[in-house]
Amino acid sequence: MAEHLSDPAEDAAEDRFYADGHPLDEVHYLEAKVILNGLRFTSVQSFHDFGKLVRKAAKEARIDFETERYERLRPQIREVLFLDTKEFKLYNHAFILRRRTVYEDGFPVGEPEIVFKFRHPDLDTASQLDIRPNIPGMYRVKFKEEWLPRKDRIGGMRSLYSHNVEFKLDPLAFSSDLTAHEALVEAFPALRPLMTKENERLELVNRTAVEEVQQKLGALDFGKDFTAESDVAVWRTRGDQHQLVGEFSFQCKFQRRQELSAKALLKCEEFFKLLQCEAQDWISLGTTKTGAVYRLKGNPPQSHE
Repeated sequence: MAEHLSDPAEDAAEDRFYADGHPLDEVHYLEAKVILNGLRFTSVQSFHDFGKLVRKAAKEARIDFETERYERLRPQIREVLFLDTKEFKLYNHAFILRRRTVYEDGFPVGEPEIVFKFRHPDLDTASQLDIRPNIPGMYRVKFKEEWLPRKDRIGGMRSLYSHNVEFKLDPLAFSSDLTAHEALVEAFPALRPLMTKENERLELVNRTAVEEVQQKLGALDFGKDFTAESDVAVWRTRGDQHQLVGEFSFQCKFQRRQELSAKALLKCEEFFKLLQCEAQDWISLGTTKTGAVYRLKGNPPQSHE
């Protein structure tokens, strides 16, 4: 019997689709993040103090930093809850599941938002994972390339690929408890190979509810229609108000990465590295906001970040 040899071109074509024939998701966002020491943030003025460093780095990189539309904005308050097994099985396998609620004047506004993501340093690994949920109602897939400083020194850059899905947790549509095994794997089929024990449940990571205080700073213009809104935030634990970590970030959206101007991308990278030098006294290397929550009780998980 003749041996059947696969066609590499045919195999490659098959690799570009999920099991149901849907094309693989493509990266449509670029988000740059600089993780900061949470103890530097003691008031709203701290956000604006960091904004001065952003302006200085923008000037040095010869890019526009427009702040006029943002100067009257107040900080936004959000509650962030991370859910995982006791052994951090999701995070150890590069998954993150969180629930986020916006507050205004001390009260929740709208329905909570669920964010389910797979984050990995390899683009192909991230794109091959079908992140789509099996839920009633609408959801949004956001596939990002994330820039972070190098773990070991100021002024460098590394990439993670964050394959996300977001949706509102409408209590009229969701009658099931998403922390229970059956409801979890039904809503997130990507977790079915991982969650093999029927009695497994999710719980609040380190029994910690996070309060995020976020301040929009301004819009960065790198030229050639490449603009990105920026913000700075601090995460602290609810109750004792322990400052966990801060973060400066900016994000842009595009249809195709190839359409981004090479010159504008170079300016963006230059600014990202210059800001690290300007803000080196603020920076916390080698972690992420999520990682800070998981390491809170001194039991660090295995991270792909």
